[in-house]
Amino acid sequence: MRDKVHLVATRPYYSYTQNVLKAKLEDNPFTLLRIINPEFESKKQTSPNTPERFELVKEKYAEFMADGVLFQDSEAHLYIYRQSKGEHIFTGVIAGASIDEYETDLIRKHEATLTSREEMFTNYLDIVGYNAEPVLLAHPHHMGVQQLLNECTALRPEYEFTTTDRIKHELWVVNAEQTAALQNAFLDIPVTYIADGHHRSASSARLKKERERKGTSHFSNEDYFLAFFIDEEVLQILEFNRIVKTLNGLSTEEFIAQLSLSFDVLPLKEFQKPAHEHLMSMCLDGNWYSLNCHSNIVDENHPVRCLDAEILTQFVLTPILGINDLKTDENIEFMSGAEPIRKMEEKIATSKFRVAFVLYPVSMDEVKRVADHQMIMPPKSTWVEPKLRSGLTIYNINE
Repeated sequence: MRDKVHLVATRPYYSYTQNVLKAKLEDNPFTLLRIINPEFESKKQTSPNTPERFELVKEKYAEFMADGVLFQDSEAHLYIYRQSKGEHIFTGVIAGASIDEYETDLIRKHEATLTSREEMFTNYLDIVGYNAEPVLLAHPHHMGVQQLLNECTALRPEYEFTTTDRIKHELWVVNAEQTAALQNAFLDIPVTYIADGHHRSASSARLKKERERKGTSHFSNEDYFLAFFIDEEVLQILEFNRIVKTLNGLSTEEFIAQLSLSFDVLPLKEFQKPAHEHLMSMCLDGNWYSLNCHSNIVDENHPVRCLDAEILTQFVLTPILGINDLKTDENIEFMSGAEPIRKMEEKIATSKFRVAFVLYPVSMDEVKRVADHQMIMPPKSTWVEPKLRSGLTIYNINE
C-alpha cells in the first residue's frame, strides 16, 4: 500500500547489526524483516535455513497479504525504479529475467557460487514461492531504452519515499503500451551481465531444473527471476579493500623489502586514493605508502591476472602473508569503497590489524571481459551500487 511502502521495503537483513535489527523488528510491524524473521516475539524457535523456518516465512508472508500490507497487481506490469544517492541517480527497469537466457550465457556471470548457498536458497524459494530482492543486471547503453525511461519518469511516481540513509526511492508502474515498447527495445540488447546477485539467479535456475526433474513444474513464472535492469554507464563500481591482521612473522622492514621485489614502495605523508590501475595505497602500522606494480607482474593479456585484486593476492597476500583462501582465512577482512578511510585507519590503530590495501576500482569493461571469457573475478573484487531494497516489488514464482 502506498502509505506503508516506506515501512515495508528494507535493506537485506544481514546488513543490519543485531541491535539495529532488533529495534526495527520491535518498532515497525510492517517491515519485510518481520516476514524474514517470523519467530520474532515467539517462544517457539526453529533452526535457521531449515524447511520449518521457511514454512513460517511463507505463513508470515500470507499474513501480510491477508492484512493488505502487501497486494498483488491485477495485471502484469514492468516497473521503473529510481534511486537517488547524493549526486548518483540510478534508474532502470524491474522485470523478469529469463532463466533460459541465464542458462545459455546471454545473462553472463563473473562470480563463482557456493553449492551450499545455492541449495539453501533453492529450498527457500521452493517453499516460500517468491523473489523479494531483484538481481542487479547491467546492460549496454541503449538510446531507445533511455528515451522510454525519460518519458515514463516525467510523470509522478506511484511510490516515493526517502530512507534514513538519505537515499530517495521512486517507483513507476509502467502501463501496457510502455511495457510493450520497453520489451521491444530490450530485444536489441543481446547480452546482460550480473552485477550483483549471482546466488539468487543461480538458485532460481536450479529450482526450475529440480522442479522439472521431479515433475512438479506447473507455473510459467518459474521461467524467470526478479531483476533490475540498469544501464552499465549508470552503474557505480567501487573498490573492495583488504585489511590483514598479520605480517606472517615478518618485521615491518622485512615486509617492505619483500614488497619491493614486485612493487615500487614509496612513503606518503597521508592517504592518497590510487589514481589509476596497478597503483595501490597501503597503510602499514599507521603509515601510508603507495605500491606501484612492476610491469613484469601485470599480465594484460589475461582477463583475471591483470586485475589488481588478483595481483595483490598472487604477489602479496599468498606468498608473503600466507593467506591462501580469501573466503575462509580469518586473518583477512574486506572493506568496501563506500566506507570512509578513517575506519580502516582506526582498525590499524587498534593493533588487531597490521596492514591494509586500498585498490583502484575495477571497470565495467574489465568485469565484462572476465564474464565474456567465462572466467571468475577474484573474491570481493567489486562493491556495486545501487544496493536495492527488498520488498518494494515481489515476484510470485508459483503463478
